[in-house]
Amino acid sequence: MHKAVMPFGRMSDGREAHLYQLSNDHDMTVCVTDLGADLVSVRVPDGHGRRPDVLLGYDGAAAYEENGPLFGGIVGRVANRIGGASFELNGSTYHLAKNDGANNNHSGPHMYFQRLWKPVEGTPDDTVSFELLSRAGDQGFPGALDVVVSYRLGEDNTLTVHYGAKPSEPTLVNLTLHAYWNLNGHASGSVLGHTLALDSDEYAVATPELIPTGELAPAVGERDFRQARTFESGLGGSYDTYYFLCDTSHHLRHAAHLVGDASGIAMDVSTDAPGLQVYTGGFLDEHFCKDGANYPVGSGVALETQLPPDAIHHKNFPQPVFTPDRPFVSTTVFAFGTTK
Repeated sequence: MHKAVMPFGRMSDGREAHLYQLSNDHDMTVCVTDLGADLVSVRVPDGHGRRPDVLLGYDGAAAYEENGPLFGGIVGRVANRIGGASFELNGSTYHLAKNDGANNNHSGPHMYFQRLWKPVEGTPDDTVSFELLSRAGDQGFPGALDVVVSYRLGEDNTLTVHYGAKPSEPTLVNLTLHAYWNLNGHASGSVLGHTLALDSDEYAVATPELIPTGELAPAVGERDFRQARTFESGLGGSYDTYYFLCDTSHHLRHAAHLVGDASGIAMDVSTDAPGLQVYTGGFLDEHFCKDGANYPVGSGVALETQLPPDAIHHKNFPQPVFTPDRPFVSTTVFAFGTTK
């Protein structure tokens, strides 16, 4: 296992960002940056002597400071949408920015993935950790939040992402990694031919604004991924849906199996979160990205392990309220292999 640190460019305020590279003995390399604690690249062997980068992204800090599509970003304090951009907690009403119509999305503006995080010193050679202090009132949320995110590369070609967040008082927390995967290679075009299998038999019904109604519906027909199917075989390939896992326990368990149709690279996702958002990049339209690539609609798929969107307004959902005595802790593992 080898760890290296290198410059990644300067932010608009002159501060320098850094790129941290982890490499194992089985041809897998992971790069992350202290700008946003973003995941920047993931190179994995395809079984034929190639090591494609299977993660969409940019080449330097300047683009990640903007990062409209949230490429590889750690999203918080609360990922996904909060209906009406407000919520009540312990008798008080809190108002957030309306950055998605009348709603709040990903807690913006001034999102976590646009901030410079502090690297945690003394981590092993297989791990990079970053910490961020979100002060009381940040983005409109009550209490301060001390966040640590760790990336660990295993010799078995697994990437483990661990989140820990301790609040100073009761507040909402729902952290996730907003990585876009293309297992054929980040610049190889559409992912709609990828096959996905989910350990899920129900999903959160949502309005056209993607705000859950509180209803859970059976994942049947075009939303059924219990047996592996391609994205293009349903809904015109356009998915932006929260799926609940069949196993409702909170321990680490298998959630998803994704396979690149051209490369044969496979990725298994395990998590202790109650479900994941499946998003096939329906809003993508990015140009001059990593290696000069363009990313049109459908160029990547995000499998965002997290608590349900707008959960605070639906008491039948797992709740995102955490306290000093009950901090937010979660782990997701991405395991890579080949099918060909």
